[in-house]
Amino acid sequence: MTETSPSGRMVPIEWLQGAFDMRAAAYANMFDVLRDAFGTDKAVELVGEATRRMGVAMGAKFADLGPSNLVALKERFISGIPAVEVIFAPEIRQCDDERLEIKFHKCPLKDAWTRMGRSEEDLELLCKAGGAIDGGLFKAAGFVFKGETWKPGEEGCCRLIVEPGEAA
Repeated sequence: MTETSPSGRMVPIEWLQGAFDMRAAAYANMFDVLRDAFGTDKAVELVGEATRRMGVAMGAKFADLGPSNLVALKERFISGIPAVEVIFAPEIRQCDDERLEIKFHKCPLKDAWTRMGRSEEDLELLCKAGGAIDGGLFKAAGFVFKGETWKPGEEGCCRLIVEPGEAA
């Protein structure tokens, strides 16, 4: 299976999944090094801050939609994820003027960490730290972010909840 990239080239899904596997390994290795040096809480905080900053940088391409165009935000956000149906399996639970809620039934990062043999406790911590990217993105674009990351016993992965921000 392939996906057409923004350049118009076909990219095998395996290449995309390989890129996510490398990103997951980078997060996990940074988390482990920081946990060894500073403890679990500080490791989650620091990896989370790094991913949040990544999200802030990504948020610029959505800033023209803030603080309230949730319908357009959903379209641009979802359409900007390569192979979104295969890799993330999103379910749009709500999309109106009050709230955008997307449940991801799959996550390539969580899947990679699972294949690495990470414990459920580590999965929860890595998802929390990695998921900070979404808060950075949506807040930088002018919205309110109330998402939730995966926890043991839950199906799928994270749930993104975005609401209108304050008017400028």
